[in-house]
Amino acid sequence: MAAFSYQALDSTGKLLRGVTEADTVRQARSVLRESGLTVVAIEAVSQNAMQSSSDGSWQWQRGRLSVAQLSLITRQLATLLDASLTLEQALSALIEQSENETVRQVLAGVRAEVLGGQSFAKALGRYASIFPELYRALVTAGEASGELGRVMLRLADYTEQRQALRQKVVLAFVYPAIVTLVALLVVGGLLVYVVPQVIGVFEQSHQTLPLLTRQLIWVSDTLQHTWGYLFLLLAASGVSVHFVLRQPRLRYQAHLRLLKLPVVGRLVRGINTARMASTLAILAGSGVPLMAALHAAAGVVNNLPMRGALDEAAKKVREGVSLSRALAASGYFPPLLVHLIASGEASGKLDVMLERAAAQQEQEVSNYTSILTSLLEPVLILAMGGVVLMIVLAILMPIIDMNQMVK
Repeated sequence: MAAFSYQALDSTGKLLRGVTEADTVRQARSVLRESGLTVVAIEAVSQNAMQSSSDGSWQWQRGRLSVAQLSLITRQLATLLDASLTLEQALSALIEQSENETVRQVLAGVRAEVLGGQSFAKALGRYASIFPELYRALVTAGEASGELGRVMLRLADYTEQRQALRQKVVLAFVYPAIVTLVALLVVGGLLVYVVPQVIGVFEQSHQTLPLLTRQLIWVSDTLQHTWGYLFLLLAASGVSVHFVLRQPRLRYQAHLRLLKLPVVGRLVRGINTARMASTLAILAGSGVPLMAALHAAAGVVNNLPMRGALDEAAKKVREGVSLSRALAASGYFPPLLVHLIASGEASGKLDVMLERAAAQQEQEVSNYTSILTSLLEPVLILAMGGVVLMIVLAILMPIIDMNQMVK
């Protein structure tokens, strides 16, 4: 059975959009006509919305789901399964109540695969670009243990916590970014439009201008004649950096330098450590083998040196080395994380200790971000005030000299 997206008119002439399931297009049209709908357009989701990739999986082409949408779907599905609904009933309920066309089509495609005899994890694998490897690994573990509802609840908590951490970090830097942008626009406007008109009065007086005023005139003239070129240079630099970072070796070196920066490096290390610890915790707690869990956890680590260290740690674990010693050897992961993992390995409660480590890292990232942004805001305001003060002084100093000459 396949999923078909359709556009149809009801008895009042209202255009409706939705997804239905049938074996063929003809059967889908027949089902819609029996429902009193006049079909305008109909197409198979699996044929028109996806294309086959090299590994045999199907990739969604019309749009990707955001992290927030994936988190909402997971929570709703976990709640329905926990209420003793079957997987088919839960997916049908989500399809009916969803207002997003992409979400409906994805869920309809998954439901069609499940009705066709596929496991839930394999059905999600048809949409590998939407449901990441970690997601599918947990679903596989839940199906194997017969506790899919409990695992989905943990997965819902995980996706919501990850989304909350991402939003907290992003929102923390929104205000400093806005202040910086406004400061640059204000200073640029002063130098390009206001300063030349004011300075022109002093140049007509043929008096010797102070050094600060002459420097301001030079900066203003330079910006007036080169601002277009500067903008093109900035855009070209951004494009060049984008293409350079697409090279694995250069990107690795950039990430390595990022880790060594005094302020940014600590934040990057904390965010990636929190992701890794929370991922390992939910995988280990759901019965996923440690090697598979390490492989999935490496996929959520964005920093390449830390990802490489995690892959190297997985190789050492395969050779019989403990996870704590393998992670400590790289030097990229915080000592507290290593000690908590060692305690979990010794007590047989690795998942519990990983959850504590993840919570500790998330709290540290939150606190560090708050401190950093609270310091950035006054620094930016002072810097902007300092630049404006220099401009005002450069304008006032010739006026003061003229007044002294008159006296």
